[in-house]
Amino acid sequence: MNSSSSDTLLKFESASLGYGKFTVLSEIDIEVKRGQVVAMMGGSGSGKTTLMRAATRQIVAQSGKVYAFGDDLAQLNDQQVRHARQRMGVLFQQGALFTDLNVFENVAFPLREHTDLSEEQILERVLGKLDAVGLRAAAHLQIAEISGGMARRVALARAIVLEPELILYDEPFAGLDPISLGITAQLIRDLTDKLNCASVLITHDVPESFAIADHVYIVGQGKLIGHGAPAELEKSTDPYIAQFLHGEPDGPIAFNYPVTPAFNDWLNTQRRP
Repeated sequence: MNSSSSDTLLKFESASLGYGKFTVLSEIDIEVKRGQVVAMMGGSGSGKTTLMRAATRQIVAQSGKVYAFGDDLAQLNDQQVRHARQRMGVLFQQGALFTDLNVFENVAFPLREHTDLSEEQILERVLGKLDAVGLRAAAHLQIAEISGGMARRVALARAIVLEPELILYDEPFAGLDPISLGITAQLIRDLTDKLNCASVLITHDVPESFAIADHVYIVGQGKLIGHGAPAELEKSTDPYIAQFLHGEPDGPIAFNYPVTPAFNDWLNTQRRP
């Protein structure tokens, strides 16, 4: 990659992504720069999670390239992959908190695993990150004692405790009440600016994402449908983009999951006597 500056933290370059012989997305071009909030959007089954898996090297591109921090992820060895991942923070859709640890220890976990910080330093760092998400005084609580919205904020504090350069959010707004949703969206924007990192939202929530994103990529029908600043996309006349942004029932986005060769192969095995 000819990275013109170190500001490009994640880049998909003509990348085709999938599993085995099945290609989910073809010829994807995406660039994420330091300081940006970038939304990767699409309907259910459109390939959003596949993008996240490629960014974290859970899968490698079938063709094309995926770069993180200037490195071709497919060319990294296991140790280099671990190092790249340590420069990332991930907020999982369900939070993935440890239920047998309290709030403080959940956030402290990455520090204990990946740093040599003293207990005093860990205390200061964790309380600082909990303060950033408004939960400093909840440090002593068990996970069962906090609400779903609070749990999402604890997971966010854990995702940023190592002060990563790139943060990936998997459906960060799913299941949140309107107040928690607005708080979470603003937190993502504020933390991106404060940490001078890049934030990538894997999401289908249009209003919240458009309110904080610098750039939006929309995938569907196995490809990149369009991209641009939120204001640009809102003016788009592309029928797929218009249907997705406005939630229209009629349009090019099909309700049924597409028939694939893998499905036909499976169906044939079911019909054998």
